[in-house]
Amino acid sequence: MSRHLTTRAARAVAAGALLAAVVTGCASTASTDGAAVAPARPAPAAAVPAATECDDATTSYAPTSGTEIPPGSTMDEIRARGNLVVGVSADTLRMGARNPFTGQIEGFDIDVARQVAQAILGDPDAIRFRVITAGDRIPVLENHEVDLVTRAFTMNCERWDQIAFSAEYFTAGQKVLVSTESQAQSIEDLDGQRVCAPEGTTTLERLDEYDVEAVGARTHSACLALFQQGRVDAITGDDTVLAGFVAQDPYAKVVGDAFSAEPYGVGIAADRVDLVRFVNAVLDGMKADGTWAATYERWLGEALGPAPAPPVSVYGRS
Repeated sequence: MSRHLTTRAARAVAAGALLAAVVTGCASTASTDGAAVAPARPAPAAAVPAATECDDATTSYAPTSGTEIPPGSTMDEIRARGNLVVGVSADTLRMGARNPFTGQIEGFDIDVARQVAQAILGDPDAIRFRVITAGDRIPVLENHEVDLVTRAFTMNCERWDQIAFSAEYFTAGQKVLVSTESQAQSIEDLDGQRVCAPEGTTTLERLDEYDVEAVGARTHSACLALFQQGRVDAITGDDTVLAGFVAQDPYAKVVGDAFSAEPYGVGIAADRVDLVRFVNAVLDGMKADGTWAATYERWLGEALGPAPAPPVSVYGRS
């Protein structure tokens, strides 16, 4: 049997196992860890827009009172409820994924959410996780179904017109993943080939700039299943996501330099600016006291190398 056939057979077995996990994950997209999510709070009659114009998608609202919780604030409501509701991924290894041994969702994005829960409620575990897809991120915030979204959420001007963001807490870069047997060294080498990315992402939109056949899928894991079945030739995504895929599939590799900058921010509803300012105070504390670097090393250091300096918080919205 040739090595090529052996590789395909092994990937087919892995794909079968992954598909079962994807189906299970999709069936519980609206599920949470622990109690059910509190009913969505009705949107106010006239929500404040996130920004009137967007000169810089990474510019956020400056903290005004640190991590103090004024009476009647959004943080005060969260404290009264007793938990922070956060939209997350459950299938993005190293960023937000369910541990098959403990059943808990964990990763870099999850630890960021836990820091906010600690600041508001005094308990990093006082969180209700709502598992969502990339395409769900804006709707669940607009409908006030969650307080925050920490799900590899790239900030851009179009999204600022719909929701608000924290300051940048991570800088990712878009790359491509191919088979270890592929000769491709970059996305330019994939002309005419099928490249998968999740629907509702800037990653999928950016494929329009290249001579490839863009294939949308519901989640990153669904892209990996298609790749392992041989139904797509490559996957494109943030380096954080692809690093997790390489850990899952020994027949995959990431090639080329990043061809985009993907600034991640915590997504927050447009009319909850007080919560944005509060989260920014939490993030600034993480960046200053070494928590950010320790979190990076814990989840991403092995795959992406030593922790860089954390992104500088840029403020200017009012």
